[in-house]
Amino acid sequence: MPSSRRVSQLLDLCLWCFMKNISRYITDIKPLPPNIKDRLIKIMSTQGQITDSNISEILHPEVQTLDLRSCDISDTALLHLCNCRKLKKLNLSSSKENRVSITSKGIKAVASSCSYLHEASLKRCCNLTDEGVLALARNCRLLKIIDLGGCLGITDVSLHALGENCPFLQCVDFSATQVSDDGVVALVNGPCAKKLEEIHMGHCVNLTDEAVEAVLTCCPQIRILLFHGCPLITESRKQISHVKGTLPVPGDRKTSLSSEMQNSGPKKPM
Repeated sequence: MPSSRRVSQLLDLCLWCFMKNISRYITDIKPLPPNIKDRLIKIMSTQGQITDSNISEILHPEVQTLDLRSCDISDTALLHLCNCRKLKKLNLSSSKENRVSITSKGIKAVASSCSYLHEASLKRCCNLTDEGVLALARNCRLLKIIDLGGCLGITDVSLHALGENCPFLQCVDFSATQVSDDGVVALVNGPCAKKLEEIHMGHCVNLTDEAVEAVLTCCPQIRILLFHGCPLITESRKQISHVKGTLPVPGDRKTSLSSEMQNSGPKKPM
């Protein structure tokens, strides 16, 4: 085994022990160099050990990726991201239960400071409203991936804002929200239309065939389109066969536009 690898493993072991006794060493974290902090952040985030009370100590201005899926944090923690102006990827999604402690207040704080954000994963942040997404769309114009699945307060207002302000958007999930055909049409008629590759809009009870037709008509790069659980979508298989020709269309209203299609959320290289 190369010596550099052994040193790396030893460092991770030390940081692991450090994390296990974090309460004893909390005041020693802030002076650590950014490369060490990045490794500590990765370990602590995986173990769900980043909290409202310690996040200000472990963050540093060079942070580019922050995965807080497993961490019990609130808007209070997000307020500390004001110095992380190079942040590109933020994951606040909840894989199981709704996350109630994140609201538009925290997301607005992120949006005002992190203008280079490329990916925002907010699945099941059920207290997020259009106000937070508006802030992201207007301030984070480099967004490529946004996951709003299960954010029950999201409406057409958010899709209008994303369509108008985010020309690089490639993947968007607004499944199980309150959006209607009007919002989808506005999204795919925006400057991101030629970039969009993946749209998840399953379990949106207000959507009809008009939404599916708009996506297929306006988005030439679309590869994945999910609309299962949308009771008002009825004729979409005919439309897809007509527009896309030879593309496969499963019978459960979950449409695959490529062989890569799986039951997953938007692609997230985090």
